Amino acid sequence: MKRTVFGKRLVPVILAIGLVAGCATPPPAPVQDDKAEVNKAIDAAKAAIAKAKSLDWIWRDTEKFLKQAESEAASPEGHKELAIKLANKARNQAEMAVNQYYLEKAKPMFDEASAIQGLDANQVNALSDAGRAIRNAEGRKAYDLLTPLLAEVRAASISYEVVGGDSLWSISGSAETYNNPYQWPLIYKANRDKIKDADLIYPGQVFSVDRNPSAAEVQMAIDHARNRGAWSIGVVEESDRNYLGGSLELQ
Repeated sequence: MKRTVFGKRLVPVILAIGLVAGCATPPPAPVQDDKAEVNKAIDAAKAAIAKAKSLDWIWRDTEKFLKQAESEAASPEGHKELAIKLANKARNQAEMAVNQYYLEKAKPMFDEASAIQGLDANQVNALSDAGRAIRNAEGRKAYDLLTPLLAEVRAASISYEVVGGDSLWSISGSAETYNNPYQWPLIYKANRDKIKDADLIYPGQVFSVDRNPSAAEVQMAIDHARNRGAWSIGVVEESDRNYLGGSLELQ
C-alpha cells in the first residue's frame, strides 16, 4: 500500500519538475555572423576601389575610409556596425568616382555624335537616350550608349583634308572616297556647315565623307550633279539650294 501511494504522488512531482525546467530554459537565439557581414562590406569596397584606381580616378579620402573599416574589423574592441558603415562609405565614394569618370568621357562623345548628320532612327534614339543619361548624371549609361554609336558612325565615315587644287569633283572621284566624281553632292550635303559655295573650298578644310550612303542618296546626288546647270564661283546656285532642301545664304 505504501508503494502504491508513493507511486501516485511521484508522477505529478516529476511532471512539475519537468515543467519548471522547461520554462527556465530559453529558446536558442539566432546566430548572426557579424564577421562575415563585415568582410562582405569590406570586399565590396575593395572591388569598387580597384575599379576606380584602374581608371586613375579616385577620391582622396576613399582609401582612408577603407583602412578605418579594416582597423575596426580587426580590433577586439572594434564596432562591427561602424566597420560596415565605413566600408560602405568607401564603396559609395569609389562608385561615384567611376561614374564621374565615365560622365566626363561621355560629354565630348555626345558633342561629337550630335554634330554628325544623317543618323538613322536607331542612332538618333541612342543619342537621345545618351543625352538624357548625361543630364541625369548617369555617366556609365551614357558612355555605354555612345561607345557603339560612335564606333558605328566612325566606321561608316572618313575625314578628308582639302589640299591645293582639290575640288568636290576631284575628291569624290578619288579611290579613297567614292571613286565617282558625280557623287560630289554627297560631300557637299554632309558638310553644308563648312561649304557655302560648292565651287569654292579651301586647303585645310576637313570634310566628313560618308562611305556607306543609301542607294537613294547616291542616285539623288548623281542626278543633281548631272542636272545642276550653269554655275559661278562665289554664287550659291538655286539648284544647290534645292538639293540641300532649303535656303542657304552665302556668308
